[in-house]
Amino acid sequence: MNKDVVIIRGEKVTDVSARLAGEKEIYIVHDVNVANVAASVAGALPAGVVRGITGIVTSEELKTMDTAVKLTEKFLEADLSRGALVLAIGGGITTDIAGFAASMYKRGIRWAAFPTTLLAQVDAAIGGKTGVNLRGYKNMLGAFHMPEFTFLTSTVLETLPEKELRCGLAEMLKTFLIGDADVYARAVSSGFSAKIPDGQGKNGLPSRKNAKIQDELIFRAASIKADIVCRDPLEHGERAVLNLGHTFGHAIEHCSKGEIAHGEAVGMGIILAARLSEGLGLAQKGLAAGLEKDFQRVGLETACPYGIDELAAAMKKDKKDGKLVLLKGIGQPVITTVKEDDLRKYTK
Repeated sequence: MNKDVVIIRGEKVTDVSARLAGEKEIYIVHDVNVANVAASVAGALPAGVVRGITGIVTSEELKTMDTAVKLTEKFLEADLSRGALVLAIGGGITTDIAGFAASMYKRGIRWAAFPTTLLAQVDAAIGGKTGVNLRGYKNMLGAFHMPEFTFLTSTVLETLPEKELRCGLAEMLKTFLIGDADVYARAVSSGFSAKIPDGQGKNGLPSRKNAKIQDELIFRAASIKADIVCRDPLEHGERAVLNLGHTFGHAIEHCSKGEIAHGEAVGMGIILAARLSEGLGLAQKGLAAGLEKDFQRVGLETACPYGIDELAAAMKKDKKDGKLVLLKGIGQPVITTVKEDDLRKYTK
């Protein structure tokens, strides 16, 4: 597996074409909601290079092996060679499915990610984890297949709805909680929020007076994850800290039957993990309350609507072998195995 994690920053959508110079075969897979972005990218490439464009409807219910296999059939119909490159344009579901399809086709062809949601830019499209769900459980089938590069531009975030912003902000704050206490403090006080002002039709991220800070925070979050992945590409050790809030989060997603999105669930999961950290004596009292206040300030929901009995049942299906990422403090993650009695006692 290639251990390099390449992040490219651009000011506009078509800047990605410079990184694709020299490619002979490109197949574009995009979320149907960003067909305009895919068309712009395809139009900026030399004639004949784009061998096909497929739009997919994205949802956790459609994030399945069947969807991934159908993409490989499209690759076959386009007669893609082993030298081809799949360009995934969309959110985390799109990059997960397209990257997984690329990993299967002819035992693995190259792919690149062009994430168009905040969550994908700071987390899902970085690091080479690809995969699909199985019987409602998150990412149970997949492969480590590193993208050639991940292209970041804030221009595609202009019209994200609040729900998508919440998802991305939760993952961004998670990354700072495990990797940079100073940047975490800056993030929660920067004005980067999922709250869209009354009467404003779009969030207008690039036009805000602190847009430069926001762009820097996005790139910093992506860079922290990239550094961790480079040191532990196959998650044999340190990379597991990126799962802070995810074991709880995946259980919350499962219990909600898709009503609560991934990033929203991770935000709730981080608060539960902080409470558990305090209960076990790993963190000082007040950590969870402080994080909850910070999260609410930036527009995140923090209260989990499910009891520990429901969550514990779903958590037994999690693929992390019972290990949880907890916090000794901000910037101090710890990976540990927690007894079910303690789980139930401290996360009520």
